[in-house]
Parts: sequence; C-alpha cells; structure tokens
Amino acid sequence: MLVDTALMTADLRNAAQQARDAERFGYDGLWTAEAGHDPYLPCALAATATERITIGTNITVAFPRSPLVHAQVAWDLQAASRGRFVLGLGTQVKGHNERRYSTPWTAPGPRLREMIRLLRHIWDVWQNGTKPGFEGTYYRFSLMTPFFAPAPHDWPHVPIYIAAVNPYMCRLAGELCDGIHVHPFHSIKYLRETLLPNMEAGLAKAKRTRKDVTLATTAFMITGETRDDLERAKGPVRTQLAFYASTRTYIGVLEAHGWGETCHRLNEKAAKGDWGGMGSLITDEMLDVFAVQGTYDELPGLLRKKYTGVIDRLGFYALPGALPADESARRALIDAIRR
Repeated sequence: MLVDTALMTADLRNAAQQARDAERFGYDGLWTAEAGHDPYLPCALAATATERITIGTNITVAFPRSPLVHAQVAWDLQAASRGRFVLGLGTQVKGHNERRYSTPWTAPGPRLREMIRLLRHIWDVWQNGTKPGFEGTYYRFSLMTPFFAPAPHDWPHVPIYIAAVNPYMCRLAGELCDGIHVHPFHSIKYLRETLLPNMEAGLAKAKRTRKDVTLATTAFMITGETRDDLERAKGPVRTQLAFYASTRTYIGVLEAHGWGETCHRLNEKAAKGDWGGMGSLITDEMLDVFAVQGTYDELPGLLRKKYTGVIDRLGFYALPGALPADESARRALIDAIRR
C-alpha cells in the first residue's frame, strides 16, 4: 500500500517547499484539491521542486473547464514532472456546477465519459499527429493547427483518475480510467458491495483486469496518544462526516447500512444553515464504520486490517491530531502502514 499526503496551501509561495518536504519525508504521492483554490497551480510548483513523488489532483472539477483546457494543463504538468502527474477529475454536484461555477448541468456520467475519451484523443493528436476529429453529444474537436499544438514528449500517457461513488461512475472508471479517487466518506461494506462489483463490470467490458485501476482514498481517523485524546478527536470527525452525509448524491453509502434517513435529516439541517447541529446525528456506530479509531500505536494494524486488498493508495484526512506532531513518530506510522 502506497502512502500519500495532501498539498493544501493558501499561499503558492509555500507550495514548492511543502512538496519537497513531503518527498523528503517519504510519502509516495501528493494530491491537491479544488477546495477554495485552483488545484493545478500547486502541481506546477511541486512538479519542478521534486524528483520522485507522484503529483496529482484530487480532484479538479471537470465541467467548468473545456476538455482542451484540461488537456493542455495536464500535458504540461506531465512534462514538467517527467511523467509523475495524475489528472484527477470529478463532476461535483448539480448545485455547485450551476450556482457556484455557472456551468450547465447535463447528464454527468455520459458527459464525463465523453470528456475522458476526448482527452485521450487530444493527447493522441499532439503526440502522434493524428488528425483531430471528435464529434460527441457534449464536445467536439476538429481543429488543431501547428502553432497551437504542443510538442510530443516522453510521457504521453497521462493517468486519469475519477471520483466515483455511484454505480455508473464506478463502471466508467473500470472501463476507461487508470484509477478511482474513492470518496473519504465510504465504508468497506459499500466498497465491496457497490464500488468494486461495478468497477469489475467496467473492467470486463474493456477486457482489463483489477491491476489496471488504482484505488486511492483518504481515511478518517480518530486517534491520539491516549483514550482521552480519542474522545476529543471524535467531534471534528462527526462534523466532517455530517457535512458529507448531508449530500443526497452520497445517500447510497448510508443506505448500505440502513441509515438512509439520516441523509435526509442532515440535508434539512444543511438547508437551514444548522451546520453546528449536524454532527449530533452521526452516532458512535457510524463513527465505527466510517472512521478508524485507535491510538497512534494501534493505527497501522487497524488501517492495514481495514484497507488491505481494497485500497492501493492511502492518505489521511487532514483534521487536528490526525497524525502525531512528532516527526519521527509520523515517519514510523507511515513506514508501518507501508510495510
């Protein structure tokens, strides 16, 4: 299991040093997110500041940008990193597309499928001189002149991961993608009963195998040095789980455990702006399912037990106390998980 971390900084002047620190520390991957800031810009700084670590987006919101924009940025980042970049795409939900990004919302699954196919076509045009010719329902691409075409390079295959929760997206990932960004709000039951079977169906359709798709996620952890630390750590995790569980798109994760009604109740509180009261609806039983609970010493065994055989790349959800403050203790934890 590879161990990843996040590159989350509000100041781009810090991005390169944070990337170097993550590589020096021994992390295998470094992910940015579209959460208040552009996800591509830190990747550019990280790509030129490091030599080994995988760099990628988790995620870039797909539809507010055209396929050509994604293709250009990803192509340049792949060249700058010498083949270490991963393009992670996600659809986001209808409300955010329409009300935050001013982007029309149309059939997200088929539209993302078409975008992925077009990205591959654009890169083929640039690398191999293929004649541009893509006519889809949502996108078209028929013009590429030499002045606007970037040069071929030595790393033409840009891995594409997608955020996949519902069955359609899981099948799409199995059929066309290199990986899945598994949402932090997940359970092993949901992964085994919904995500993996649908991903396998997509793999079968494309005559691919499980080795062709990497599953990456971040784990919610309730941890600390003592049991009292664990009790204090529950509050922030409840709050963040409640935020995700209030989104109706993710109701299937709750329904897998018979908790679908909680999604509706949380959604009602969110609509009223009752963010502070939402965490109370996340029970101790839910914490046991959606988070890993144990002291720092216990964590490696607990994480391996939960994720071995399911997840290929594991990161840690960045909440206070999620990792030991002492650097040597953090390094020992990461090494123990990787082993």
